[in-house]
Amino acid sequence: MSTQNFRVNEQIRVPEVRLIGPKGENIGVVSIQQALQIARDAELDLVEVAGTAVPPVCRVMDFGKFLYERTKKEREARKSQTKIEVKEIRLRPKTNEHHRGFKTRDARRWLLEGNKVRVTIRFRGREISYPELALEDLKEIAEELADVGIVEQVPTMEGKTMGMVLAPSRAPKKKAEGEAKPEVTSPTAE
Repeated sequence: MSTQNFRVNEQIRVPEVRLIGPKGENIGVVSIQQALQIARDAELDLVEVAGTAVPPVCRVMDFGKFLYERTKKEREARKSQTKIEVKEIRLRPKTNEHHRGFKTRDARRWLLEGNKVRVTIRFRGREISYPELALEDLKEIAEELADVGIVEQVPTMEGKTMGMVLAPSRAPKKKAEGEAKPEVTSPTAE
């Protein structure tokens, strides 16, 4: 975005350049003095667009307009980028089935929205002696959410916590769509 990225007019210090004219036509290899004269006659700037080429490629254009268009394109590109958030549900080895159901329901909603979900189980006191209980809980959660998410990071132990990361298995549904989702069934519908 800054003007330091491009050499303009007298900043170009090579004996000859490959020139592209003001209308986009290829003029060919010319001396730097001739290229600057063509740019002055057209009341535009001589801008080096490919400095690593031999000879460097320069273009006759309005430099201010070029920078404006470039920043506009970059802004549009940033707008269209998708930002994936990582949501988190925290559990304990003693978390009961009912409470875990609430947490997995939240995780299901987040996965359907296109977010990643980190599931962490925190150990306190002597609970750390039984990591297989937490591993079993994480496996059950992964199985429960298998229709909407895939395990991106397998369960790992980090200090006093065990965690895994789930990623959405397909593109997120748009909120504007009003269609019914027959493939999603509630576990409490029985």
